[in-house]
This record gives sequence, structure tokens and C-alpha cells, in this order.
Amino acid sequence: MSTRHLFQSTDGLVTKSLRGLISYNHALRLDESNRVVFDTAYNKSNVSIVSGGGSGHEPAWAGYVGENLLASSVGGDIFASPSTKQILAAIDAVPSEKGSILVVTNYTGDCLHFGLANEKAITRGHKCRMIICGDDVSVGRKGSLVGRRGLAGQIGVLKVLGGASGAGGSLDEVYDLGVAVSQQIVSIATTLDHCHVPGRAEYGALEADVLEIGSGPHNEPGYKKLSPVPSAQDLAKQILTYCLDEEDPQRGYVKFNEGDEVFLLISNYGGISFLEMGAFLDELLEQLAASWKIEPVRIACGFLETSLNAPAFSVSFINATAAAKNCSYSVEDIKAFFDAKTNTHWESLAGSQAQRGSRHEQFVQLPVEPREAVDDAKDLKIDPATLDKMLRGACDALIVAEPDLTKWDTIMGDGDCGLTLKTGADHLIAALDTKKLAERGSVVAVLKEVEEIVEGKMGGTLGGILGIFFVSMRGALEENIALAKSEGIPQLWAKVVQTAIDNLGQYTPAKSGDRTVMDTLIPFAEGLRVGGFVDGVEAAIRGAMLTRTLAPKLGRATYVGADTTKELPPDPGAWGAMVAIKGLQSGLKA
Repeated sequence: MSTRHLFQSTDGLVTKSLRGLISYNHALRLDESNRVVFDTAYNKSNVSIVSGGGSGHEPAWAGYVGENLLASSVGGDIFASPSTKQILAAIDAVPSEKGSILVVTNYTGDCLHFGLANEKAITRGHKCRMIICGDDVSVGRKGSLVGRRGLAGQIGVLKVLGGASGAGGSLDEVYDLGVAVSQQIVSIATTLDHCHVPGRAEYGALEADVLEIGSGPHNEPGYKKLSPVPSAQDLAKQILTYCLDEEDPQRGYVKFNEGDEVFLLISNYGGISFLEMGAFLDELLEQLAASWKIEPVRIACGFLETSLNAPAFSVSFINATAAAKNCSYSVEDIKAFFDAKTNTHWESLAGSQAQRGSRHEQFVQLPVEPREAVDDAKDLKIDPATLDKMLRGACDALIVAEPDLTKWDTIMGDGDCGLTLKTGADHLIAALDTKKLAERGSVVAVLKEVEEIVEGKMGGTLGGILGIFFVSMRGALEENIALAKSEGIPQLWAKVVQTAIDNLGQYTPAKSGDRTVMDTLIPFAEGLRVGGFVDGVEAAIRGAMLTRTLAPKLGRATYVGADTTKELPPDPGAWGAMVAIKGLQSGLKA
């Protein structure tokens, strides 16, 4: 976990954060002295929903103040409950003709201060109720006096309550709904490492091969440490078992019957990429359907309730069907409250879910396009065994070179070059093994396969350059095949490669000396023209080596401010092309 921050101290940080946060909605106001954010456009004739807690969990709770959600929020210091005075200020800021409901997660400080504020608000004439949300299943029944602690399942309660309030529900109706929903939630959190608080020198970092399951949102240790770190698939299985196994006497808090309508909330604690969270959500949904016969009717995944920059997350399930049995609202009402549009951060999480179907309807499988047959009259045939050895030689060389290519590209670019080339090599080897690609000795068939691999599997700038290069090579080969008989195969290859280089010139300004893949390809083409394959290989090697002395002129490498007074690593694209060309030569000699 990174310990680097924009702000080196927490002094004034919470208030400054709230000042920035409310800028997206001019109806919001900030009581700076009490760290209360409230909505000036709230409807006094509706029940006011008020929530809050320690800071560091943003967007909770100020990010949920607005239409069909919270009327006000209150923030304490980082990971510390707001004071009773602050909470009273949040209640007073949004007086309601029907009454107010305080919704709080189950932590001792929050319960005490919100509880005292609730009592004092009542003495001041407010019709006030309080709901305590505890949803963490890792805190089992045995030996627990305080009950389950609160995780991000509470955000689901807030959303449903906000929707019910906006729909005009009475204080009793909305309160009973909140209690019913809060009692039908199971959650558990998983931590790859603890968060770091700005200004603190020490924090409880986890070891590299350790993961905690059942952790809290304030750096609390997990219920259990897992080492070695399980695969994403196994981790998903464990999380679902903890949450959904009704036979577990310690954690079977909520029953899920077949056909029950279930909401799924996944809260990124701040430090896991959207890429990985999306993939983990997919894994959860696959296992839910296959092993538990559950397809959630509502899903929210993202920054619901964070823990600063922690690479951690929580998973929550809400049984909406069971909740509907314990309040005056139907499950359709509860879904509608969840769907009610807001002008808050919530909208970045929920999307549009009123119309739902099987999620597999969303996955489009395009029909396989028939491959165009190779025209033998325009094809170049060589010995199949030689062709196979040459292609494998190039692929094996690229796979071996991948770590160096990745390292060099990380220094000078975005780090994808090595893996891009290795991906292409892996797929070409698979085609040689499963499709017997070289069996007919068809060069055009090979070039077509390489085109498909490059266009379908290899992205980035290098993938684009190679895509144009190979399709141009194939076109030039088919168009000039007669040269094989009239002038010989070496002259045919010289023509083919030079034509591909010329075509590339229409799409990239790169030339020799610009520190790109062209520093290998252009000398290779010139060598082929002057002296044949051996000369071409030697020229490619010289061109790639020369990139160590060249300053970058194109691509991402031009942005990084390299120190050109020192020898640079070779350009990874140029080096990768050289490695592949040498690999072809080694296969030819084998």
C-alpha cells in the first residue's frame, strides 16, 4: 500500500474535502464548524434521513446527500464518530414535518453519540427515530455482546429509505422499512493490505502473501488470515459461503429461499482498480448462479463506503423479499425505492436497473466468419518443417525476451510491449499446435493467421503497426508472387517487406533514428534488398542496438524526460522485432 499522499497531515483535511465535494451540487450547503452537509432543496413534508460517521469513508456519507437519499450528513475525524453536538446540528439543519430517522453503522462511538443526539432531538421537539445497521457476518454470534459491526450494507438501507421518503412515506412506514431491510443484510470484507492515514508514520501492513477476510473498514484485523493468498475464484467461493451458508450456526443470519429477490452491493475500499473489481463481480455472479441459484435483481459496485486508500472491498447481500414481509411495502416498492433517481454520487454506482433479464443476454457471441481460402496461384510454398521451425524459433525468442522488453518499456513507456509480443507468440504457437498451421507450407496462410492474432489479440501502438505491416506483406506477396519465378524468392521478399514499410509510412511518421520499431524494420528491408536474408538480419540487429543511443522522438517515451546523457535501454519495440527476426533465422538454420 502506498504511503504517499497529496496532503502530509490530516489537519483541516476533512473540512477541505467536504468543501470540494459539495461543489457538484449548488443546492448543498456545508456547516463547516460541525462538518454537516445538508440539502437546501429537501422537502420538509418528507421524512428526513440523516446519517454519518467517521471520515475516510468517502463518498459516505456526504456524497449521498440529495434528492431521494439523505437530507443531511455529518462527519467526524478520520475513523472517529462525530460528536453529539455535530449530529444535533445535522438534525436541526433539515427539520421535517413528519420526523427524522438517524441511520448509523454499529460501532460503539457512533451508537453512543447518535443515540444521545436522538434523545436530545426528541426533547427539542423533533420526531426522531434511530436505526443501527450491523451486517458483518465475520463477527459471529458466539461471544459477541455488541452484535454485528456495520459495513457498506448500510448504504443499501440509506438508498431504500431515501426512496421511500421521497415517495411520501410516513415516519412509521419508512422507519419500519429501514429496520426490516437492515435485518436482512449479510456482508463480509476482504483486505489485501491496510490503508494508510496521511501524516502517520506507521501502519499495520500485511505481509506480501497474506490476505485478511472478515476485516473492518478502519484497519481492524480480519477474522482470519489466508496464506498463501487464494485465487480470485477460491476467494469468491469463501466469501459466498460465509455470507450465504444458512447452516453455519455462527453466521447464518439471513435465509435465502429459492426465488427470493436479492440486492448485491460491492464496495471498493479505495485501492483496487475498476478493472479487477469488474472481473471479481463477474466471478461472484457466475458462482452465485451456479452454486447458490441466486441472480441478483439489483447490483451496485464501486466506491460505496471506502477506507481511504485500502486495497480492500466488502460484499453485501440484501434479501428484499424477506424484508418486504416485515414492513408495509412490497418487494416491488423496495426495488422502486432502490431505483429512485438521485442527484448524488449514488448515480455513478447504480446505473439503470429497472428493466432486468438474464445477464447472459448481455453477452454477444458473434458468428465465426468463414476464413477466406488461400489462392494457391498467389501463394508461396516452402518446406513445412522449415516453416514450422522458423515460426517457433521467432515465438520462443520473443517469449524468452519478454521480461527484458517489459522492464525496458516500463522505464521508457507504458510497460505493455513485452506482454503484447508474448501474447502474439503464444497464440501463434497454439495455431501451430492445434491448427497445424505450417502443415501445408503456405506462407499466405501463416500471414493470414498472424493478421488475425495481431488484430484480435495485440493492442497498443505496436499492435497497430504490426497489423498494418503484416496485412501489407500479405497483399504484396499475393500481388508480386510472379517475382518468385522471374527474379527469385529473395527478391520477392525484398519487394514484399519494402512495400509493407512504404504502406506503414502512410500511417506513422516514424523513420530510422526515431527510436521506434521502425529502427529495426527499415534496416531489415534495406538489407533484404541489398544482400538477402542474412544481410537483412544483420542490419536489423544493428538498427536495434543503435536505439540505445537515440533520444525518443515519437510515442509515450517522449513524455518521460529520459536522461539522454546516459545510455538508455534499447527501444523495446525495435528489440522485439529484432529478436523475432533472429528467431526466424535460428529456425532456418535448425
